[in-house]
Amino acid sequence: MSKTYNLICDKKNNAQKSKSAAEEKFVGVIDEGVSSTRFLVFSSKTQLPVASHEISLTNISGYEGWVEQDPENILIEVKRTIVVTCNKLKKINISPSAIAAIGVTNQRDTTLVWDKYTGSPLYNAIVWMDVMTTQSIVNRFINKRIPNCDTLDEQKRHLHYKSGSTINPYFSVVKLIWLMENIPQVSKAIQEERCMFGTMDSWLIWNLTGGINGGVHITDVTNASRTMLMNIHSLRWDKTLIEFFDIPKSLILPDIRSCSEVYGFMAGGPFIKTPISGCIGDHQGALLGQLCFTAGQAKCTFGSNCFLLYNTGRKPVISTHGLLTTVAYKIGKHSDPIYALEGSVVVAENTTEWLKDNLWIMDVYKSKEAEKDKKNIYFVPPFPELYAPFWITGTDGKCTGVTMETTEAHLMRETLEGICFQTKEVMQSMQSDTGHPVMALNVDGGMSTNDTFLKILTNICCLPVGRPKILETTALGAALAAGFAVGVWNINSVESDYDTFVHTVSIEEQKSEYVSLKNTKDTNKGLNKIDEENEYDDFAGF
Repeated sequence: MSKTYNLICDKKNNAQKSKSAAEEKFVGVIDEGVSSTRFLVFSSKTQLPVASHEISLTNISGYEGWVEQDPENILIEVKRTIVVTCNKLKKINISPSAIAAIGVTNQRDTTLVWDKYTGSPLYNAIVWMDVMTTQSIVNRFINKRIPNCDTLDEQKRHLHYKSGSTINPYFSVVKLIWLMENIPQVSKAIQEERCMFGTMDSWLIWNLTGGINGGVHITDVTNASRTMLMNIHSLRWDKTLIEFFDIPKSLILPDIRSCSEVYGFMAGGPFIKTPISGCIGDHQGALLGQLCFTAGQAKCTFGSNCFLLYNTGRKPVISTHGLLTTVAYKIGKHSDPIYALEGSVVVAENTTEWLKDNLWIMDVYKSKEAEKDKKNIYFVPPFPELYAPFWITGTDGKCTGVTMETTEAHLMRETLEGICFQTKEVMQSMQSDTGHPVMALNVDGGMSTNDTFLKILTNICCLPVGRPKILETTALGAALAAGFAVGVWNINSVESDYDTFVHTVSIEEQKSEYVSLKNTKDTNKGLNKIDEENEYDDFAGF
């Protein structure tokens, strides 16, 4: 089923559709992730990529739970993807001069420190999923006293109100503290006022705009909101948060900018002097690329993990149900920021990979065989931890109802259902925080390409699920941000097409299934029983 969502349409601007080929412009995007880095070039006419190149990246894992990457290798590979893509453009008669702007989207929370004078990293980049910085630092700051806060709950609410987040190894500040306390060259560089701190976007933009020869040291509001050091209301580094986390004043923090403005210009390579005018964290980029411009719209990315963002408009909603309050985007220096609630599920596509690698179940999506005969099997796959709305580490996966008649198809389907039920719990938290149900969900990521999975998702959540025809939503979001800044596109005239999936089961049927799975999940290690009355109340609106 195909449906076109004209989210925001400027009826006065039909000229863009009738542009001649000579007027066509292009926007390049650096899409820097954990597993790979890519460079894509989007057409101003179609909003589709016309050329791209991708290079895989290698993680450094010295010990269990350590996930690091080499910043210099990433920079080299980013530059290589640009050169290769430029050569592909020439083969289709597109000149490098046709690139009007470049945007950057990146893995959020990944933390880097480097020397201001040499430009060399002071340590590897600590990737967002790294847990080596875990409980000792987290526990220390959870128990640290905040003036005028009498209880731990008050302290937690105070930090959440200011930063939008709860203290967790997931966020940049905890990784930064680990670096300061465990890597002597980092603490020495801070004392000597030559240690630059940033997330992956900062590292790339600083280097691409000149590095030690005048590179601009910036980040955008979406990446800054993941550090726990930015005040989500003022959009500035917060003095009280910096003092609370014992961050020295001599550390060089990047300037916080909007997602869409000219930060600087490429200092070398085939696109020299081209403006870098877009910067946005990967999942906020997907929200923008899904054209979720209106409060109440939501998107969910099903990659290795699952990330769901809900546009709450111009005012931040401070969650009381385990969600993060983040900046969705800010288009232009003088525009208002748009906020979002964010929830994440620790396992999604990596669970299907687990089935393949450990149980030799190769065709994970061949679950139609089990649709009519589930055998009352329930699988909860939160290992090794739960993110929103629970934020619990050390959890176990659990499967109940297995009998001699259980087949691979049953396990496949229940794996997919387990992912969908956890997604549903995040949406219920969003409903509780905003007072409004999620009416429709836009999806992207690797798992969203499979119709079977989306049919299960829409039936479990009992709402329409839309999959965009343009699947490169994260990179498209960065392209739009960069293009808006230099006039390639108008935010009031972009549109997209979606395939829409509609649920075929009743809410009562799903209510029964949901309670059964909740009972299974609540007996897991690290989770307490939730009474049945609250389970039914939470279901309202779905």
